[in-house]
Amino acid sequence: MVLVGDMTPLGLSFDIEMDATWDLAFDDEQVDALLTIRASPAADAPSPTPIAEILIMDRSLSMAGLGKLSEAKRAMCAAIDTLQDGTYLGIIAGHHEAEVIYPDTGGLARVDAAAKAAAKRRVMGQLPGGGTAIGTWLTRAKELFDALPARDTVRHALLYTDGKDEYESAEKLDSALAECTDQFVCDARGLGNDWNYTELLRITQALHGKAEAVVTISDLTRDFTHLIEEDHSIVVPRVYLGLLLGERFRLGFVRQTVPVEADLTTQQQPHDDEIHIPLGAWAAEKRQYHLSLRFDPDKLPLDEQLSAARITVRAECPDATRTPCAAPKDLRVRRLATRDFPVRPPESLTQVENLRELGMAMRACADAQQSGRYEEADRELRLALELSQALGDTERLELLRAVSTTGPDGRTQVRRDASRGHIQQLGLRSTRTAARGIDPFSPVPNGGPVQHRCPRCKATTTAREPQYCEECGHAFDSVAAPAAPDDPHDESPGDTPVNAS
Repeated sequence: MVLVGDMTPLGLSFDIEMDATWDLAFDDEQVDALLTIRASPAADAPSPTPIAEILIMDRSLSMAGLGKLSEAKRAMCAAIDTLQDGTYLGIIAGHHEAEVIYPDTGGLARVDAAAKAAAKRRVMGQLPGGGTAIGTWLTRAKELFDALPARDTVRHALLYTDGKDEYESAEKLDSALAECTDQFVCDARGLGNDWNYTELLRITQALHGKAEAVVTISDLTRDFTHLIEEDHSIVVPRVYLGLLLGERFRLGFVRQTVPVEADLTTQQQPHDDEIHIPLGAWAAEKRQYHLSLRFDPDKLPLDEQLSAARITVRAECPDATRTPCAAPKDLRVRRLATRDFPVRPPESLTQVENLRELGMAMRACADAQQSGRYEEADRELRLALELSQALGDTERLELLRAVSTTGPDGRTQVRRDASRGHIQQLGLRSTRTAARGIDPFSPVPNGGPVQHRCPRCKATTTAREPQYCEECGHAFDSVAAPAAPDDPHDESPGDTPVNAS
């Protein structure tokens, strides 16, 4: 039996913190909980976890221009040099097919100085040609990983592409992702301007990786070496969220909220009496998840404590068993008997919803801008700027400001000369919540941002120094007056607390 806490032989010690809506309003139909899972180095850590790395290089014909393939080769070689001796390595040259260029013996090969030199020679010999078929590349990577002798090996793939997945259908990519889910972790990079951010997000959300834009192609080398160095810190290859639901409750959704947003609901696996949600590979780190359960309120007794779910973290052992590696938490709720009794969600859940709204606004802005719906893009940009400023999310605020300018009417709008790559970057960064300048695990300080109210239409804004009302366009005074606080006795529908979902 595997013990929890500092005595776990897994190399990491896990713990769960939970914040939830313990009291349910009379007519509620869902219960929400925010789970913060922390992994710390164990006191008696075992030997380092073996690592397998597959590098997937796009050598399609579009890579021929602007020196892209030359820079990509340089980045691939730097990544190879960064690998620790003994790492399993495979390299796939991707076009409309997936060609394994290293090793030439099949499977994966352990690297040393001689092996690294041979791998780099194969990389440098690649020429551009063919199309882009990312699902085919990923399926080939899974086949290589499947040949590994042990399941307790960290399995990580790193791919870049400069184009859209045009040589296969969306259904084929979906099928490949379903086959690869919970088999390995994959990080993805978009080079230049012509790739599609939604495809990269589909890949990294399904495979528990991170997606990023590399608009300046010479930055790829530094990015790749950093990712390989991060791999060296991974300790547990497969971790799962275990849910034992009460008989009156069913799963609504599970979303990762930190460090990047990802909906994990469709990855659920029945496992004995529990539902298991794959959480990918773990180093010493912390992540956050939003768990939402559904129920029929008529089937819940009033004013009685019920167990909605028993929550634990499980790690896969070398023999493929999944053993508990954290003390379980019991999500207990009580349905209130008093009708119309207000129940406010925890501030932490409100914070998560605000961050999610920011991401949605950024994606809506990117999509509208690329479709030529400029007025819609401008509206979403202003909303995203307001939310990022209110949340203190300085990283995404800087990114938004970089594509912003002042329009002829004095209002903020998207720069019409913003490159497609920078707009794609906006879409990718929309899911990143662990940014400098913001603690996603804490509510907005001091009760939240100051709101200013438009004297004409009474709409409010949390912009620090608003110039124009984003609803009606009315010019604010040089110093906009803060909005009056809501009357606590005002029972208008607009002030009714809404449960986070």
